[in-house]
Amino acid sequence: MHTLKQLNSGELQGITRLQIAAELTEFPRAIFSLADSLEILDLSDNQLSSLPDDFDQLSQLRILFLSQNKFTELPAILGKCPKLEMIGFKANQISYIAEDALPEHTRWLILTDNQLSHLPASFGRLTQLKKLALAGNQLVDLPESMTNCQALELVRLSANQLSHIPDWLLALPKLSWLAFAGNPFSHVEECLNDIVPMIHLDNLNLSEQLGQGASGIIYKAHWLDKPKSQQHLPDEVAVKIFKGAITSDGYPADELDCCLTTGEHQNLIPAIGQIHHDETLGLVMSLIPKGYQNLGLPPSLATCTRDTFTSGTLFSLDAITHIAKQMADTLKHMHQQRVSHGDIYAHNIMIDETFKVLFGDFGAASNLINLSGTQRAKMHRIEVRAIGCLLDDLLGLIQPEYPEYHSDKYHKLTELAFECMQDNLESRPDFSQLLEQLTRL
Repeated sequence: MHTLKQLNSGELQGITRLQIAAELTEFPRAIFSLADSLEILDLSDNQLSSLPDDFDQLSQLRILFLSQNKFTELPAILGKCPKLEMIGFKANQISYIAEDALPEHTRWLILTDNQLSHLPASFGRLTQLKKLALAGNQLVDLPESMTNCQALELVRLSANQLSHIPDWLLALPKLSWLAFAGNPFSHVEECLNDIVPMIHLDNLNLSEQLGQGASGIIYKAHWLDKPKSQQHLPDEVAVKIFKGAITSDGYPADELDCCLTTGEHQNLIPAIGQIHHDETLGLVMSLIPKGYQNLGLPPSLATCTRDTFTSGTLFSLDAITHIAKQMADTLKHMHQQRVSHGDIYAHNIMIDETFKVLFGDFGAASNLINLSGTQRAKMHRIEVRAIGCLLDDLLGLIQPEYPEYHSDKYHKLTELAFECMQDNLESRPDFSQLLEQLTRL
């Protein structure tokens, strides 16, 4: 984090990344003194509502974050920025985007939690767009020109006002991660699934925080008072408390419903209870046994839609095959229950020393029950592509200097990843076929 004093004094000359959060109401003109070097500008958490008309003077700017400000429309000057490719305006009050307000080379666009009801037809010009986050708006439709957005891989449409999912969206050749829960055609006002018991929050003592995601915080908990009907439950549990009424993934009730609708599977983190406490929703789960760790790390600004791994990470081909088989079986089960996951990534997969998988995080899950059979089949193949990307990421850790790189099994796994990622959805295997092919290796 930097200060206005540092900026105005000239001591930041030559920096490539600037971040200031100081209740700014006007864009600091001194930022233009950094035009020759500045690549990343983060002015999130201020009170800004406009950008200067000469903002495009920042000729080296690639990444712009202006989340949690006061913008009511997307500044049209962005379309003139020569190198800008990553744009974030989360949690503003944007209700209007002018035609051509976005650079044609935009790769990553975050407009979560705004007030958009329509997108301009010029979105179809964004042929390099890979990641698009639009959850928590008021969208009633999507422009058909977006059929030209052939590079789109990740799309978040949860918590809008869409009456249906357009067929052209499901046919996009690179689409791998799609979420649309919380729209009129795919939303539950209240989770009424009683597959697991209702648990009173007052009966649990929440202790250490175990983790945090977009939709909630996970705590370790033990019982203060375990009801007789729940004596079979473990003494220590994990409790996910959902954040508020809406998150970047959509509505908590939809996530809870998708999780419970999916039911049990040996590779899913077991859900053992649900919490409805005043306005608070929660999910009670088994604690993940010791020895489990995340398979990967979230995408970086550079990788955009693909996961990252700590330096030196390497998995054997047998381990990769075992992980892929478990994931294919898990996703086969989920789609049989008419639920898509939407976030099939290494960073959402946990493994132990034997490479047994535990999979969770239903924040981007969607209930497919109201989709046509054809659309459900397309959603199935979209998530097969995500498994292909996962395989590709894990295989990419094996460099040419390793003996396994030149093996027949490496070649076959690489071919299988390619099959899963084919542009033609119908040419991809389904999860049953994928599982069969992995089993034969």
